[in-house]
Amino acid sequence: MHIKLFTKYYFINSLDTNNLQKQDKETIIIYRNYSSSNINIDKLIKLKNFLRKKGNKFFLANNFKLALKLGLDGVYIPSFNKNFNHLAYSTFLNFAVVGSAHNLKEIRIKELQQVQNIFISSVFKKNKNYLGLNKFKILDKYTKKKVVALGGISKKNLKKIELTNISSIAGISYFK
Repeated sequence: MHIKLFTKYYFINSLDTNNLQKQDKETIIIYRNYSSSNINIDKLIKLKNFLRKKGNKFFLANNFKLALKLGLDGVYIPSFNKNFNHLAYSTFLNFAVVGSAHNLKEIRIKELQQVQNIFISSVFKKNKNYLGLNKFKILDKYTKKKVVALGGISKKNLKKIELTNISSIAGISYFK
């Protein structure tokens, strides 16, 4: 039996490089900090340079203009962001736009926002958006976009994710 290789997305909410040092090159780092309204641009630039040297891609959550301005690899549009303003901007080659959804309506919005990958959550984490593996697999069939499993993924339940046809996972606790 072979081990399925996943593209991994790691959500961080602080600009600390200690845990990032342990990540492999295939891990894409997404900085999202919804608790603080002001972003320290100098720290973002330092983190971008650190990750570039390591070979990791770096995305910024919910700030399309800043991600473009800083020359990041992409932007993450959360499920609560339903605007289409980012479509008015021209992007550079290899700039990725990804977004999250919890239900079919939000999946359709993400498709209209022209995201490349849709993060569907929550697969395992039992919160208000809990889907479970079966509902996740059903939602996966409603889109032709690449789907990323998000929420409660750990090394213990990774084999269950391998039963689906997805090739990407995202989370926080999986990487710690």
